[in-house]
Formats: sequence, C-alpha cells, structure tokens
Amino acid sequence: MEINNGVEDEELEEEEEFGFSRNYFLAKELGGSGKKSTRKLSDIGLVDEQELRAAASNIEPKHEKEIVALMNSYKSMYPKWVFELRCGFGLLMYGFGSKKSLIEDFASTALTEYSVVVINGYLQTINVKQVVISLAELLADQLRTKRANTSGNLSKQPFNSRSMDDLLAFLNGSQTEDKDCFICIVVHNIDGPGLRDPETQQYLSQIAACSCIRIIASIDHVNSALLWDKKMVHTQFNWCWYHVPTFAPYRIEGMFFPMILAHGSTAQTAKTAAIVLQSLTPNAQSVFRGLAEHQLSHPDEEGMPINDLYAICRERFLVSSQVTLNSHLTEFKDHELVKTRRHSDGQDCLYIPLTAEALKKLLAEISQ
Repeated sequence: MEINNGVEDEELEEEEEFGFSRNYFLAKELGGSGKKSTRKLSDIGLVDEQELRAAASNIEPKHEKEIVALMNSYKSMYPKWVFELRCGFGLLMYGFGSKKSLIEDFASTALTEYSVVVINGYLQTINVKQVVISLAELLADQLRTKRANTSGNLSKQPFNSRSMDDLLAFLNGSQTEDKDCFICIVVHNIDGPGLRDPETQQYLSQIAACSCIRIIASIDHVNSALLWDKKMVHTQFNWCWYHVPTFAPYRIEGMFFPMILAHGSTAQTAKTAAIVLQSLTPNAQSVFRGLAEHQLSHPDEEGMPINDLYAICRERFLVSSQVTLNSHLTEFKDHELVKTRRHSDGQDCLYIPLTAEALKKLLAEISQ
C-alpha cells in the first residue's frame, strides 16, 4: 500500500506541474491577443530645459554643516598636495560630487607661486595642440624672465607652426636648473567627452611626463581607470589618488549635457555658448562679436567670407595677421561656436549655428 501511495503522490506532483505550465502558456497566449497600448515615449509632456534647470537649482542643500567640515578637512591637506606636486607626482581626485570648486580653491590658494593652466574636460571638443602651444608659450615667458637659455629653433619660430613632438620636446627639455619651476595643469573631468579618446589621453600622459609640468585632475566616470595602461598610470601621470567626495551638484559641468526630460531652449543655448566664450580671451570674444553682428545685420546671406571678417578685425585692431585670426577661428570651431559652409560663388563662409534670437541673447550675455 505504501508503494501505491508513493506512485500516486508522484503522479499528483507531475499533474500539478503540467497544469501550472499549461496555465502559464495559456495566460501568455490570451495576453498577447489583447489590444496593445498606442502610447509612445514621445507623447510624454516634456518641460522647457531652462525651467527644469531653474527648478533643480532651487533645491535646498542638505547637511551643510557636515559638508563644510568635510571641505575643511580637504583644505588641511593642501600642504601635502603641494609637496607631492613638487616631488613630481600628479593628483587625481575622485568621489561623488563636483570637484571643480575644490580644485580651483586649491589652485588659487596653494599654487599662487606657480603658473596654472585650466582645461575644462567637460566640454564636447578640446584642441589639445592649442593647449600644448599655450603651455610652451607660458614656459618660454618664464624662461625669458629667469634669463635661462632656451632651445634655439623654438625660441625664434612661432610655437603654433611646430609639431606636437617638437612642442613636447621643448616642454621636457632641461632649459632651467631650477627644478621647482614648473607649470600646473588643472584638468576638470580628464575623463570628459572631449578628452576620453585614446589619442588625446596619450598626449595628456606625455604632457604630464614632461619635467616642467604638474597635473591636477578629476574623474567622475565609473570606468575612468580603463583609459590608461600601467605605464601611463605609474610612469607618465604618476598619480596620487585621492577620494574626495564633495556631494556638490554638477551645475557647470551639467550645462553642456542635454537634460533627458527637457526640451532645449533658446535662452539655454545662448547661456551655454556664453560660458564657453567667457573662457576665451577678450580679443577672441570681440572677433566673435564682429561675426555675430554681421550675421544679425545680413540674415539673408549664407555666411561671412573669411576675408571680410579679417578686414573688420584689422580695422578694429583685434588681429595683426591672418594667422592670429585663424587661431581664433580654430578655437571657435573646436567649441562648435562657428561653422563653415561653401557659398554659392565657391568661397568658404563662416556662420554661427544659432537662431537670431539666441544670437542676440548671447551678445547680451557676453556684454555684461
């Protein structure tokens, strides 16, 4: 009897499993035959981007006392960070929250004896060669001040006509006996969209390895460490890693990324462009203003010929040569402020890819 009961129990279990499977597939079949929703993701009502950013900026900060105490603990480490820079190390800051204010405070209070160059890696495009040219010019000025011997060819010829290898050789040369004479490079978001390609990272690591260069950088991407190999980390960048969570919002860095739940607006586009322009020299801003004024006064034209822009800039004493103007235009194009298109008569024309309304707002922003 016990054997029969065991067989019956097994049969009951098999029957239950079969019934469950049959009901599962039956339910799937019935569900598939029903009507599908016609709603789409595009039907969601999105708010204006400026309105959404304004609402986000009005969020009240929390734990202010704790954050102040945390920032003060970081400030007590400034002497140690300066010592490590003087010893030839690079500083890499990571942790939750924007580290822009922290690094800028460190540079403005603890690195006053040194020249500091800032690279905003959160921008979409960055001209690395232009950065190296600026570093070379800055170092050449320092060496002239100290009356040191500079490399013959590079001191006589413009740096913007030299190759990257020559520029890096100049930065890495033994031009001065003062080993405490160096330039600090601050890179906000070295893992940013304009810097994260392998070629740019190779150039940055070569720059960091130069004898007269020290680098302070921040990272935020979870896979940032995959940008570098062992040689770059330990030999070229020579990182000292610091976990410095600030819990600060990414207000400035986030300006250059579209918000998923918002439509772009004219005012926001103008404000973003204004932030980029304000990081450029006053002369560069004046050149841009000349192009913008021409575009507003000639709305029906396809663009402004480069020769016409050069003539206006010469009249206003903004540039002294075509080379200087081309340098400004390269900077504008790298930041996607200015684009080029072919005129109907065959010549290249410059235009600003903004609406007339956005362009007026932009001119008002940079005039403040």
